[in-house]
Amino acid sequence: MTRDTSGPPPFSYRVKVGHISHNALDVRIEADAGERAALAKLWDILGVEALSAELKLRRWKKDGVKVFGTVHAEVTQACVVTLDPVPEVIDEEFDELFAPEGSALARIPANDQGEILIDPDGPDIPETFMGDAIDVGAVVSEIVAMALDPYPRKPGIAFANHIEGSPEKDSKPSPFAVLKSLKGE
Repeated sequence: MTRDTSGPPPFSYRVKVGHISHNALDVRIEADAGERAALAKLWDILGVEALSAELKLRRWKKDGVKVFGTVHAEVTQACVVTLDPVPEVIDEEFDELFAPEGSALARIPANDQGEILIDPDGPDIPETFMGDAIDVGAVVSEIVAMALDPYPRKPGIAFANHIEGSPEKDSKPSPFAVLKSLKGE
C-alpha cells in the first residue's frame, strides 16, 4: 500500500522562527479528533486516543533553532498474533536542532578531499526548514511514529503452537536427518 505524503501533514503546528529568541519559548500542542484519526490512518493503526507535547523552542547559534521537550501519546494497535486491540502509551523526550535551508549550520562537514565526515557518536546534523517557520506538529508526529511498537502483542500471547519447519507440516525430511542416517551406515 502506498501512502500519499504529498499533501499537508495530518498534524501541523507552525511556529514562526522570528518569534523565537534565546529565551526559551514554551509551546503546548494537542491533536484534535480529526488529526488523531488522520494519524491513525497514516500509521495504519487502530486508533490514536491522545497526542500532546510540551515543547521549548529557543535560538541556536545565529539562525538555527533548538526544539526540545516531551511527547505523550496513547495509541491502539492490532496484536500481531490475535489482531486484538493492544493499547500503548508513549512518553518520549527529544532534543532536535533546525537550521534554515542553505545555512552553513546545515552543511555536512567534509575533509580536504571532499569526503563527508560523520561521527556516529557525535551530534546529529540539524534538520533543515524552508521559509520562516518550523512545523513542530510534524516533528511531534515523527517522534510518535518512530516510538510505535513494530510488533505489538497482547499480554500473555505468544506464537506457542507454531514452530517453523515442524515435521508434521513439512513433507520433506530435514537435510540434517538425511546426514544423520548416512553417518550411521
